[in-house]
Amino acid sequence: MTQKELEKYLWGAATQLRGTIDAGDYKQYIFPLLFYKRICDVYDEEYENALKESDGDIEYASFAENHHFQVPEGAHWNTVRETTVNVGVALQDAMRAIEKANPDTLYGIFGDASWTNKNRLSDETLTNLIEHYSQHKLSLSNIPDDKLGNAYEYLIKEFADDSGHTAAEFYTNRTVVKLMTMIMDPKPGESVYDPTCGSGGLLLNCALHLKEEGKEYRTLKLYGQEINLITSAIARMNMFMHGIEEFSIVRGDTLANPAFLENDELKKFNVILANPPYSIKSWDQKAFINDSYGRNIWGTPPQGCADYAFQQHIHKSLDPKNGRYAILWPHGILFRDMEAEMRRKMVLEDEIEAVIGLGPNLFYNSPMEAMILVGNTNKPKERKGKILFVNGKDDVIDNKGLAYLTNDHIDKMYQVFKDFTDIPHYTKVATTEEIMKFDGNLNINFYVKTDNSGKELSFSKAFNKWEKDGVEFKKSMKNLFEVLN
Repeated sequence: MTQKELEKYLWGAATQLRGTIDAGDYKQYIFPLLFYKRICDVYDEEYENALKESDGDIEYASFAENHHFQVPEGAHWNTVRETTVNVGVALQDAMRAIEKANPDTLYGIFGDASWTNKNRLSDETLTNLIEHYSQHKLSLSNIPDDKLGNAYEYLIKEFADDSGHTAAEFYTNRTVVKLMTMIMDPKPGESVYDPTCGSGGLLLNCALHLKEEGKEYRTLKLYGQEINLITSAIARMNMFMHGIEEFSIVRGDTLANPAFLENDELKKFNVILANPPYSIKSWDQKAFINDSYGRNIWGTPPQGCADYAFQQHIHKSLDPKNGRYAILWPHGILFRDMEAEMRRKMVLEDEIEAVIGLGPNLFYNSPMEAMILVGNTNKPKERKGKILFVNGKDDVIDNKGLAYLTNDHIDKMYQVFKDFTDIPHYTKVATTEEIMKFDGNLNINFYVKTDNSGKELSFSKAFNKWEKDGVEFKKSMKNLFEVLN
């Protein structure tokens, strides 16, 4: 099959579910079923290869050493395919048996979908799904890791498009991911961490980035944590589908129970990439006040917005000698009053390297403008005491509300990050002293002056001036009260 044919074939399974379950729930069933089929087809292929090697020795062909994963007797796809009554029970039992047979790698990977609920999935519906996937062999010789991995990513995007508000749970715009990965430039052997990893796209892209460059990608150490059970399972499946086997993705709440610890402290990483959930309100703020991992280095964020809890977790998880991060945030964390004190402390620590503003609609189902906050615990000497501001809001293509960056946009923003210099109306290198004159406010518009040759609307100019004047006023009032006290 060509790549397009494979994608059409895989997406065809979702059409079997239309009208049966909500589009947002497709992923609970389609991904585990696809992964189950892949495991069984690869097992058969490995079995046949081992038979040829051993001149038909059946016992040798069954040895665990000849297989990526074990498929116990009675748990094979073909066995379930022969089932006509209580198909959901047969599927669930087979998946659990495979998880049990591969405890170190596949424990819990098939999620907790309710396969046995006939009100949602009748025997007929499940039989149709199984028959759909039985049309083609998903063996390595038929569908190599790269091809299946790309198709899997295509499915993730299609589910994001199709499921509305649930998209943000597991999908980050891939063109933005590419830019973030290029800026981080992970090296073979380094550790890469995503504290809110979703379907694992940011982690996976680091390995694929090295692979494309012809470098040893298998030595990358990939770590991720994801609070949602099915999404964390999808992330693990995503890795295996791409042929990545050295990773650790754990389900859990990063703020309440960080998964990766060393010597009772947060584990340190070379690279951190993340697209955290924005402004979540349901988090344990009280526990963060006396955080046992010392993550409240700049203070405790307000209950209604945990953004700086994640940012401080990221800061605390960086390798002090060679730690870099690229975090996708909305612009609000750059200038909101309620986080002003924490932001000032973050600026004064001098680990922010760049603030890269992006255009609108790069988040699924949201017109919100995004930006990438870039940090480094070991900034080059010439960058110390400075932050690069990039106004890339026009570097975007909007396709019916779903925007993306072209390769030219990505190359342009990557190059200005590397050059770290002023470009009129596009980039500005600001010193810490300049930034503190604005009381630590990181609003890009304060530093990158807009071209006034008639392009900017008068409202936008007036709004930016009003906001800037407000910062100056607050600062003067603060100084006045300090004098009076």
